[in-house]
Amino acid sequence: MHNFEFVKPSNIADAVQAMASEGAQALSGGQTLLPTMKQRLAQPETLVSLTAIPEMQGVCMGEGGLHIGAATTHATVAQEAASLYPGLAALAGGIGDPMVRNRGTVGGSVANNDPAACYPSAVLASGATVVTNTRKIAADDYFQGMFTTALEEGEIITSVIFPVPAKSAYVKFNQPASRFALTGVFVAQFDTGVRVAVTGASNNGVFRWAEAEAALSKDFSAAALAGLSVDASEMINDLHGTAAYRANLVKVLTGRAVTAAR
Repeated sequence: MHNFEFVKPSNIADAVQAMASEGAQALSGGQTLLPTMKQRLAQPETLVSLTAIPEMQGVCMGEGGLHIGAATTHATVAQEAASLYPGLAALAGGIGDPMVRNRGTVGGSVANNDPAACYPSAVLASGATVVTNTRKIAADDYFQGMFTTALEEGEIITSVIFPVPAKSAYVKFNQPASRFALTGVFVAQFDTGVRVAVTGASNNGVFRWAEAEAALSKDFSAAALAGLSVDASEMINDLHGTAAYRANLVKVLTGRAVTAAR
C-alpha cells in the first residue's frame, strides 16, 4: 500500500472541501477501496473518511419515503428498517458476513456500483433518489454501467431516499466465496406498477427487466413469468456461471422473489 494522507471531517462542507484537493478519494466502509489499495490497484493521495458526519447517518421516514444516510452501515439498515421496509432490511442483512455488514455502507455500495452488489438492485427497483451534496438523482438516471454512475468528480452521496412499496422481496444466488450475487433480483410492487431490478448478471451492470415488470403489473404471481425469457447475449459469462445459466437464474429468482413478496 502506498503512503497517503487521512482526513476525517465532521460535516459535509468540510468533506467537500477535502475532496477538492488533487488525488483525494472518499472513504466510506472501505470494503472495496482498501483491498484495492493493498494490491496497489488504487493510489489515492488523500483518503477523506465520511464516517464521522452525523447528517450522513441514520434511518428514518421522511418526505418521499425511507431516508437512509449514506454512511449508514448495512447492519444498521437491517435492524432499523425492518419494520419500515422489510424487503430492503432483509437485503441488507444478507450482505457479506457480519464484519462486512458492520463496516460497509449504503453510500459506499451505491457509489462503487459493483455489478454484483446487492444495493443497486434495491435502489433501482425502489425507484429511489440518490441525494448528493449538490443535487438529487433519480435511480433510473444514476446507474450507467459497470462501476459507472452519474456522480461527478468530487461529488458526495449524502443519503438515499427509498419510496416504500406495498410488497417487496430480494432473492439472490450467492457466489459462495465472496457472497456477492452471482445473480440477484429485487421485486417491488407499487400502486403504479411493479419494478424488477437485476444485479450480478449483466455485462452492463444492474438493470430493470421491463418485460417482467409489465407482466407482473397485470398479475403479481410467478406464473406471469412463464412465457418470458432473458436475452443471454448481454449476460456475464465467466468461470462461476455461463451467460445462459445467468439468464435462466434471472427468471427463476424473479419468480422466487415474487412468491416471497406475496
